[in-house]
Amino acid sequence: MAAPVVDSWSWFPALALGVSLLKCLFINAYHSTDFEVHRNWLAITHSLPVSRWYHENTSEWTLDYPPLFAWFEFGLSHVAQHFDRNMLLVENLNYDSPATVLFQRLSVIFTDLVYIFAVRECCRCVQEQKGSRDISNRPSFVLAVLLLWNFGLLIVDHIHFQYNGFLFGFLLLSVAKHLQSRHLQGALLFALLLNLKHIYLYVAPAYGIYLLRSYCFTQDNRDGSIGWRSFSPLRLIALGSIVGSVCALSFGPFIAMGQLPQVLSRLFPFKRGLCHAYWAPNIWALYNILDKVLVTLGVRLKLLQEAELPRASMTGGLVQEFQHSVLPSVTPSITLVCTLLSILPAVASIWWRPRGARGFLRCLLLCALGSFMFGWHVHEKAILIAILPLSILAVESREDAGIFLVLTTTGHYSLFPLIFTPAELPIKAVLMLMFVIYSFAALRKLHSGPLLHPLESIYLLGLVVVATACEIAFPLSPWQQKLPFLPLLVTSVYCSLGVTYSFLRLYVSLLRREEKPKQL
Repeated sequence: MAAPVVDSWSWFPALALGVSLLKCLFINAYHSTDFEVHRNWLAITHSLPVSRWYHENTSEWTLDYPPLFAWFEFGLSHVAQHFDRNMLLVENLNYDSPATVLFQRLSVIFTDLVYIFAVRECCRCVQEQKGSRDISNRPSFVLAVLLLWNFGLLIVDHIHFQYNGFLFGFLLLSVAKHLQSRHLQGALLFALLLNLKHIYLYVAPAYGIYLLRSYCFTQDNRDGSIGWRSFSPLRLIALGSIVGSVCALSFGPFIAMGQLPQVLSRLFPFKRGLCHAYWAPNIWALYNILDKVLVTLGVRLKLLQEAELPRASMTGGLVQEFQHSVLPSVTPSITLVCTLLSILPAVASIWWRPRGARGFLRCLLLCALGSFMFGWHVHEKAILIAILPLSILAVESREDAGIFLVLTTTGHYSLFPLIFTPAELPIKAVLMLMFVIYSFAALRKLHSGPLLHPLESIYLLGLVVVATACEIAFPLSPWQQKLPFLPLLVTSVYCSLGVTYSFLRLYVSLLRREEKPKQL
């Protein structure tokens, strides 16, 4: 019986190779300022002593990732010198020779091997349908396609340019280890991930509460309540040692040099303002547009004096601090409180009613979405932190599949403004269309029937109208010069509705689920 199992996985290398070859086709495509960001970090880590890494500011794109990622760039720089040494000069701002482009593109493709391995592990963890002989209708195959060929990762990493696949590899591998009950390995991988990119603090509460409740406490009482006497100090020490060791290796040299405050000031720059240059589709996008609507009504009804209102700087798409005109202005402390309140029911649920690793995964999703919805200066790309893990639940649960279709379609379309060059418009449109068609068809077949309510379908069809207006009609209209930020605003606000709806539906599904015995 072992041989067929091995044969049944022969399709995975073909999927991985196919998407890798597709990535190679984008080597000469448009790249964003993030390309220069990472080139500058290569130069900083290669050319300067460690003591100057977090002080160097020749470029506006200063090093603002945790130290472990800086060492990652340091390692890449030793390969980069064999392509073009000039890319490693700090003063060579905006340097993008053909050899530099080739190296940086290939570095993303090569480091995606971590992601490919993590996808393979996640596919091994899903519950297969009994009696299914059609490979294309197996949950593991559908999950592999949804993850390996994810539209968001393709355009963000391999056109826009970033290393998200490499980082998501650690996240998905950590999740897979918890699904396999290898909790110490999962904790180690997540600790490494946090020291590579601190945005994953979004989901740290889910990890902390889950590991404390389901690993450090080894037994429950008969009624499902926590067995306080089963607490294992040794397990807590083991977890603490793993996390502490990784943080010590990452931050230790900078603590020894007395530079920890400087490093933290780079990692948490609260002066950047509530919203990113392009408003992420979250609650603050809706809050901002409500403020602008109230201003317009106030001026027309002569309740407000236009000359006395703050300048509407956010409509220019710049990253800066902003004061709302009618509604109360939002501070970092307010966003922190809102974020904590939004995730509190989720983390409380895995403490009082643990449902094993899949309950943890659901909590992780809600923490990711809660932080995305209410966080300070959220990047639109952070929606992928929820979309990718939700893929696992989508192939196992009909209800989660419906939520996935709404969130992934809305969240992926919200990334469209990142790729704004005319040459790349057909590419992103075709890739998005292919992913959407496959997602709907494969999940519908997997769960034997339609997955969306009529109103959900109507809302998603509205994205076609938004895309046509923003991508085709608006550039040809006279409004392009007068209101250049309008397509971004419309895209963000419309997508905010879908993301908010998905967040609420995930919470409803969590609260509606019957209590189940704890699983490890």
